[in-house]
Amino acid sequence: MDTETLKKTLLKKFEEVTADRLRKIQRAALELEKGGAAPSGDEVARELHTMKGEARMLGLQAIGQLTHAAEDLLKAAREGKTPAQAATDLLLRACDTVTALLDDPAGAQDGNAASEALCQALAQASGSPVPPLKPGGGSGTRPSMMSGAARTPPAGPASGAATPAPARRPEPAPPAAKYAPASAGGAAVSGPRPAPIERAIRVNIEVLDTLGQLAGDLMVESARARLRNRELSALLDRFARMTERLVRFSETQLPDAHDPLLERIEGDLHLLRDDSFRFVRTHGDGVNALHGNLAQLADHVAEARLVPLSTVFDAFPRAVREMARSQGKEVNLAIENADVGVDRSLLADVRDALVHILRNAVDHGIEAPDGRATLGKPAAGKIAIRVRVDGDMLQMVIEDDGRGIDPARVREVAVKRGLLSATQAAALADREAVELIFLNGFSTRDEVTDLSGRGVGMDVVKRKVETLGGSVAVTSRIGLGASVSLRLPQSLAMMKVLLVRLGDDVYGLPASDVEAVIRVKPEDRLEILGTLAIHHRERPIALIALGPLLGLNGGPRIDRPPAVVVRHAEDRAALVVDGFVGEREVAVKPCGGDFLKGAPYVAGTAALEDGRIAVLLQVPDLMTEVRRSARPVLQTEAARRLKVLLVDDSPIARATEAALVRALGHVVEEAQDGEEGIERARQGEYDIILTDVQMPKLDGFAMTRRIKSEPSLAKVPVVILSSLASPEDKRRGSDAGADAYLVKGELGVEILAQTIDRLT
Repeated sequence: MDTETLKKTLLKKFEEVTADRLRKIQRAALELEKGGAAPSGDEVARELHTMKGEARMLGLQAIGQLTHAAEDLLKAAREGKTPAQAATDLLLRACDTVTALLDDPAGAQDGNAASEALCQALAQASGSPVPPLKPGGGSGTRPSMMSGAARTPPAGPASGAATPAPARRPEPAPPAAKYAPASAGGAAVSGPRPAPIERAIRVNIEVLDTLGQLAGDLMVESARARLRNRELSALLDRFARMTERLVRFSETQLPDAHDPLLERIEGDLHLLRDDSFRFVRTHGDGVNALHGNLAQLADHVAEARLVPLSTVFDAFPRAVREMARSQGKEVNLAIENADVGVDRSLLADVRDALVHILRNAVDHGIEAPDGRATLGKPAAGKIAIRVRVDGDMLQMVIEDDGRGIDPARVREVAVKRGLLSATQAAALADREAVELIFLNGFSTRDEVTDLSGRGVGMDVVKRKVETLGGSVAVTSRIGLGASVSLRLPQSLAMMKVLLVRLGDDVYGLPASDVEAVIRVKPEDRLEILGTLAIHHRERPIALIALGPLLGLNGGPRIDRPPAVVVRHAEDRAALVVDGFVGEREVAVKPCGGDFLKGAPYVAGTAALEDGRIAVLLQVPDLMTEVRRSARPVLQTEAARRLKVLLVDDSPIARATEAALVRALGHVVEEAQDGEEGIERARQGEYDIILTDVQMPKLDGFAMTRRIKSEPSLAKVPVVILSSLASPEDKRRGSDAGADAYLVKGELGVEILAQTIDRLT
């Protein structure tokens, strides 16, 4: 794609999304004036922040300056420094001015009298300085997405970089463009040649939406036809059995079984049976062929809705470069599989999510060149976007080689900003602490910059992705970088779902979120901190009845109820249901009427072949509620955060015991046998050691004796956790030097807390 075409494409997309964004801002601003709830202000802030970032990427500096000033005003209004009515008036004027600037390319880049006057008014109302037109400082003008590929500076003094001329609107191609170019020999071919036939046409997205819905409805109708064909086949089977009985009756009970009339009736019955079977078979073949063709139609319509991600990604390398340069950094962006398609209706949300992630990677992740040199890293940071298709889902991973996310720093900031209490923050594992960056209002920046510091960012990513039925996960290694993984449906027109039954009603869960279907045996159940759980693939997961979770009556009615193991990012849960209906590919319909619209956990509905309507559920929302109900509530604050060494050869036991210790707010490190436990104890400074008894290489009794025999370790309390509960075993633990002996079958959070508090 040439530079001019790229410019026009990106500007057109910006104009399209900005028009919708301005409508949202105006609605939310009016609600704010009326004393609306806080989310209204949050929505205005998010929309302004996103608009500013996109405008600056495209070189529309005046729009970026205006939205920056509007952000300052909104912040002042929400803090009570500016009257809400005056703020609303100015925000509405800002929306009108942005609309006018979109029709004035030169003004959108360099500003005009109206935009400059409004910026002054916004700054005066908020008590903030007027934001610079071209952020980044310096005597030169920072290049932008709208800058020319290579401009020759005008002649002038060599004291500084010359300011390039404003970009001009691309001129249309002359009519001669449709004629053939010069031939290989250099002579032009005389006379016009026919223009090549276009292999693609523009189709209104609403038409594709209608076609997709129609294809989905036809799929349901063809499934009903297959069901009716099976019912007809069953009826004719009964008819055939009745025919056979009539024939046998005539042969055995009638006095003259060889009567010509009876023979003709018998022959007609056989012919009728054969013709019926032939019809059912032919009709079934036709229905199956129709169903296959309709499935292909649905696939082709869904494929027609796909747009290459490159339409979004093409702007990112230059945008990342400019963001990095504004902070004195060097960053290279690599993109893999940008030709993968995504549903057109998802494109805007994907773009918004990636803008926030890339901005955070540049601003928070990548270090300055001198800092990278100190760490032995190359001066230029690296960000990579990797895309792949996983079934019906799209997997996007955004990685950087920056400083990573420090869980301790995240906990500290969350407590400082009042997002969590100190006890809640201390109880989080490192992985959970890192995920605090998705909280609304979380930001590690105390100062406001052009890129961040307003508490607007990763919460937007999470909300957008989960609204689409996807999930977000983040991993980090301190000093080595961070990775954000987005998992999204590739298309919203059709969806594969697992249908489950609650009473007489049918509910659907996205097949991509289902890990397994199981039967819950009584012996598989356990209780962790008052929450029911089961062991699944060597790890404990919460066991929740889906009916009560949805606010419905009921629960498990049998000893071995069926359950669906669902996953969202790194979390899993077993949802107990009444039965399974099966897997289907369904056309997703929005919730109509007031009954389901806005209902929690509900993503949409789907019609089934038997006439029932399935309610489709949002797994991310379900998992949020599962975490809320399953998370232990601490009644007392931990006196201090301890460093605990847990030694056990059973992965399941370690996971369960570690959950108990972390729930008390302590840090846990694990070893899988006695020898590894001894080595870790020598290398680290632990406040207390918890150990199993029966382990390979070195059992718990021997390990305890060795710990107590070493002067540097002898004062560290050792608690034996064992399923061995006889008085003799407890005496052996005491003789080995253990400070306490707890039986695993009696282990609970209160007993463990009391023991740790007593010994430390």
